[in-house]
Amino acid sequence: MAVWNLGSINIDNIYHVPHFPAPGETLSASAHSQGLGGKGANMSVAIARAAARVSHIGAVGGDGGWTVDRLMEYGVDTRRIDRIASAATGHANISVDDHGENQIILYPGTNLMISNDAINSALSAAAAGDFLVMQNETNGQKLAAQTARQMGLRVVYAAAPFDADAVSDVLSLTDLLVLNQIEADQLQEAMGKPLDQLGVAHIVVTLGADGCRWLDVQAGSELRVPAIPVEAVDTTGAGDTFTGYLVAGLDRGMPMQQALKLATQAGAIMVTRHGTADVIPDLKDIEDARLS
Repeated sequence: MAVWNLGSINIDNIYHVPHFPAPGETLSASAHSQGLGGKGANMSVAIARAAARVSHIGAVGGDGGWTVDRLMEYGVDTRRIDRIASAATGHANISVDDHGENQIILYPGTNLMISNDAINSALSAAAAGDFLVMQNETNGQKLAAQTARQMGLRVVYAAAPFDADAVSDVLSLTDLLVLNQIEADQLQEAMGKPLDQLGVAHIVVTLGADGCRWLDVQAGSELRVPAIPVEAVDTTGAGDTFTGYLVAGLDRGMPMQQALKLATQAGAIMVTRHGTADVIPDLKDIEDARLS
């Protein structure tokens, strides 16, 4: 089996500043770092590190060749990533002050320039039973979901960044919906009905330090998986890591409960590390940590 990820690719520029600049103020940063980011890229790395086969469907600009190389180094199939030389890769400029607070300016760039032809061409190589994963940081989500469903793929939608209209566009085409509690509350309010009446067979709601819950709508059951106590230093990318590991586990044939436990272990390790895609744990990290 395989996973096909229609996902964002960002260049993360991180600046450490003594305080956030006031209007009109010019401020020198004390440090700068650059890394691979974007919810889509994070999930592709997590899926690959969880020992599943993943092909990334996306686009980068003339400045983003190194991000594709980095994804390939992590085991992601990058042949479905378009390069648009005349455009800029999506990027996030992140300012972090001395108290650990941050401000982020996000530019979507080529993440919103993925062509319909590129999506259809990529999915033409998929097989029934494969997974399609999407997040709300690219264009083409409904087309990809429709195509995937017609081909017999299982569609997973991570509803972040949350937008009620974007979610409602693909709900009827989604087999597994993953979202956090805040997003779940917003979705129920927007749709005017509880989660188990949205027409999605499986819903996983992440609860941060309280773990997660799985709604098996077809069976009419709910399972809670507790979180693993750790000392968190950075929650960035933890949700993406969780989702990537969950999908990878399911693609490898794990029952949902086992895949959720694996995803919870990966997420627990992720929050003990600073960074995003570059620090996502692999299976050996989980084995060595002996989390339970």
